[in-house]
Formats: sequence, structure tokens, C-alpha cells
Amino acid sequence: MAGPISFAVLIPQLNYVTNNIFLGHYSNQALAVAGVTGVYYLIFSAIGYGLNNGLQALIARRAGENRPEEIGRLFNQAILIGLGIAMIGILLTYTVTPHLFGIFIKDPERLQQAINFSTIRIWGLPVLYIYQMRNALLVGTNQSRFLIWGALAEAITNIVFDYLLIFGKAGMPELGLNGAAIASIIAEATGLLVIYAVIWKKGISRQFALFRQIRWDAYNNALIFSMSAPLVFQHGISIISWEFFFLLIDAHGETALAVSNTMRNVLGLAGVVTWAFGATTNAMVSNIIGQGKPDRVWELIGKIIRLSAGCSLVMALFLNLFPDLLFYIYGQSGEFVEQAVPVVRVLSVALVIMSVSVVFINSVIGSGNSRISLYIEINAIVFYCVYVYLVLDRFFLPIAYGWMSEWLYWVSMMVPAAWYMRSGRWRNKVI
Repeated sequence: MAGPISFAVLIPQLNYVTNNIFLGHYSNQALAVAGVTGVYYLIFSAIGYGLNNGLQALIARRAGENRPEEIGRLFNQAILIGLGIAMIGILLTYTVTPHLFGIFIKDPERLQQAINFSTIRIWGLPVLYIYQMRNALLVGTNQSRFLIWGALAEAITNIVFDYLLIFGKAGMPELGLNGAAIASIIAEATGLLVIYAVIWKKGISRQFALFRQIRWDAYNNALIFSMSAPLVFQHGISIISWEFFFLLIDAHGETALAVSNTMRNVLGLAGVVTWAFGATTNAMVSNIIGQGKPDRVWELIGKIIRLSAGCSLVMALFLNLFPDLLFYIYGQSGEFVEQAVPVVRVLSVALVIMSVSVVFINSVIGSGNSRISLYIEINAIVFYCVYVYLVLDRFFLPIAYGWMSEWLYWVSMMVPAAWYMRSGRWRNKVI
């Protein structure tokens, strides 16, 4: 189950990495600006991910209860909610975001590039949210193998248009950073069309009555909001704190910002398997509870943790043995490498901690207690933000110390989530 999910999660990360590899060869400044703008778009992506996680838990629960007629109704309502959130995101990007960037980004050229990129990239948001809902449907109904087709189409399209639009090849205009934004939107739209074609061809659309009678359903909307709102807020504030981190990094210089952007690529790429196991945990815990087998939950969590941690240990070892390979791919050397190597060491430890923490926090979500996961997230974010402010702004220490915030964050998530699941307080929760 986790295998196809890993592949589907990998592709968006590969797309982002591809953007940054091309931008790294285009100009160091473009790579640096992509750090701030990429995290900004990731805020809205994380909001959609929160909606997706809540929907996925509900769909998996209905599948476990053998109530397929409810799955299509939930899916249709989630699409309406996602489109509404996307419109809000577009409005904020054109009105509030330029002023927000202006507070932290002092270089006028970098500021204008960041604003231009964001106002283009944000138009991919409605497509992204509809695309994310298909994850919830296919994972929640144990049909994750179909995720691969849309992911492949998205990846191929992104690589082609990145090359054409960033560098201006084959008669296309040379758009640099903005070319990466346009390429990403085209890639997401292509992936969306392909995956929904597969869903229609395989009869899944007909099976669950998708896109039929799409109208406001007060009961299911209330259910989705109750389950997903804490997750939307949770994922949103998580990435906002990361944006805060990158804005503080900006004061350390263009190289530090470019290094941190690259390390975020590495964290996202190496964490793909971890997040796939997290999605699997969410769906399987919810399904098992729906089947009336809560006593098997802790056994399931233990098995997934062993798999997740084992994969992360292998990746951490690879990062420590071959860090130079990463820098070669991005076309970087010299001062960039000097600052990046210590961050790679720190990041490899964070990956192992994250591999356990993500499973525990998704087991809380799968149990139906999304509010508990929100409280855990808020607690971790407070520790995280205080730490990065002191380290990167107040004491102005090297960025490797700033990246140690990942250790603090994931431990702060793991401990209370593990305690909650072990306590059994989730057993009486009904969704």
C-alpha cells in the first residue's frame, strides 16, 4: 500500500527538485529566491494536504464500515471546499503577500522576483487541490496503485517545460524563475487530467458516483470541516513556521538561502517514503477501527514504524556517505559546499526522528482525533519558532544550528502523539 503512495508523493517532490536543479544552473539568485517562494506556495499545498488527510480518514472509515455510497458524497463536498480555499489563497497572494515579503526581503530585485513568481504560481492552486483529493479517494479505498499514472504524467511534463521555459529552448521565451512557475502549473494540470481519466476508465468514478449531484450537503460538509479543519490549520501553521525560518535565513545572505533551499529539497525528497508510511498509517488505522478491531492498532503502528525507520536509516547513511553528489547535481561548489555539508549531517539525523514521529501523528489522525494532532502541532511550533528566532536572529549562529530545529520539532511531535496512542483514549471516538 505504501509503495504506490511513495511514488505519488515522490513526483511532486521531484518536480520541485527539478525546478531547483534547473534554476541552480540558471543563476544562484534564482535558486535563492525559489527558497522563499517555494515555501510560500507550500503553505497552501499543506492546507490542501490537511483537507486531504481528513477526507482520507473519513473515506477509509466508511470503506471499513462497508458504506460505499457515502464515499462519493464526501469526495464531492471536499472538492467544493478545496476550490473555495483556493480562491481565498489567490486573493491573499495578490493583496497581502507583496507587503509581507517586503517586510523581510530587503533586496529590491529579490523582492520583485519573489512577488512575480508567487502571483503566477498561485494559479495552480485550484488544480492542486482537486488533484490532492484523488489521493484521499484512492488511498482511502485501498486503490493506491492507480496514483502512479497521474504522477508519471506530471513528472514528465514538468521536466520538459522546465527546460523549455527556464532557458528559452525550442522557440520558447526565456522566463527564468517565472518559467519554473508556469511549468509547474502545466504539469499539475496534466497529472490531474490523466488521473481522472484513469479513475473514469477503471469505473471508480461510477462506483462512487463522483461528480454527480455536486451541491452543498450540510451534514457531510460539517463532518469534513470537523475532521479536516484542525489538520488544515495544523499543516498551515507548520509550513508558515518554515516560511518564518527561511525569511530569517535571508538575513544570512544569498548563499545561506540557496543552501537552505537545497536542503529543503533533500528533506522533501528523502522524506517521501516517511510520508507515504504516514498516509498508510492514517488509512489503515481508520479502516481497522471501522472494522471493529481497535486491539490491532498498536501492533499495526509498531510494524509501520519498523519499516519507516529502517528506510530512513538507509537514506541517512547515503546522505552522509555521498553529500558531494547532491551539490554536483545542483551545479554548486566552493562556499556553497562549505555551508551545506554540516547541514547535511544535521538533516540526516532529523530524517530518522521524523520517520517515527510521522507514523505516530498519523495514527492520531486515523483514530479520528484531529484536534489532538492540532494541539500537538501547536506545542511543537512554539518550541520551533522560539528556537529559530534565538539561533538565527538573536545570536546569528551558522545555519547548521538553525537546522537543528528539525530535531526539536519532530521530538516535540513524537512524544505526545505516542503517549496519546498508547493511552487508548482514542477508542471511544466516533466519526
